[in-house]
Amino acid sequence: MSATEAVAHARRADEVDAPDTVWVEHTAWIDRVPRAISMIVLFVGFVVVWQCVSWLGVVSPIILPTPGEVARDLTVVGQNLITGGYMLTALWITTLEVIYGFAIAFAIGFSLGVLVGETNFGERAVMPYLVAIDTMPKIAFAPLFIAWLGFGIESKVALAAFIATFPIVVGTAAGLHAADANQRLLFKTMGASRWQTLMQLKLPAGLPHLFTGLKIASVGVMAGAITGEFLGGGKGFGEQIRVAAAQLNTPRVFSLILYLSLLGLAIFMFISWLQRRLVFWHKSTVTGA
Repeated sequence: MSATEAVAHARRADEVDAPDTVWVEHTAWIDRVPRAISMIVLFVGFVVVWQCVSWLGVVSPIILPTPGEVARDLTVVGQNLITGGYMLTALWITTLEVIYGFAIAFAIGFSLGVLVGETNFGERAVMPYLVAIDTMPKIAFAPLFIAWLGFGIESKVALAAFIATFPIVVGTAAGLHAADANQRLLFKTMGASRWQTLMQLKLPAGLPHLFTGLKIASVGVMAGAITGEFLGGGKGFGEQIRVAAAQLNTPRVFSLILYLSLLGLAIFMFISWLQRRLVFWHKSTVTGA
């Protein structure tokens, strides 16, 4: 055996005998299942359990309709939406309430968040009041908004914005504190103004926190609009649900709730899409963003 072959043989022996010191993450089998399959399996399992509960008579059919009854009513409501019936008008009114409420909540929440995150006055004086207001039962404010703004769309928009504002405040304030201390020191050393530091460093670094607040707010704004319609009337989907519940038409209640959930999911997914476009440098594993 030549010297070169001996060296190569010894190297291969070392590679075989050397222990594997590289840590390898082992993924559980349930995490390797494709997302679409997981969602389908969960949905089918939920429907099966629901149908079994109906068959066994555990709950009265007046309270809990069967999946088939809900599916039929989903078709009826869907046909009404497609043909431009009164359901489409009601859904459009609720959508406007949600969009206007979210826009107002963003404007107020972002402004207060900058005040809290950038000034000692905001953090020490304003934030305690915001926390105190947020801990109050917000549904108790619904009669006040109705008394102040009437039974029109304005009171529903106000309640939706009121519920959705605080998460945006917290997300914005937390984001402004997320910038690296060394980067802030660098900006200060280079003579950057407070406005330049805010716009070029703190806001870009705090966008992930801000979008987290926006996602939470997108859920709350829907609850606010529907609650306002429950208590203050109107012509939206919330009023349709109230009427159906009063008539013990539970399949209609379920179908309307499902369509509302699709609206809320669409808003949430739009914010997630916007986050992926604007905060492409930040990787999040929560909610698929």
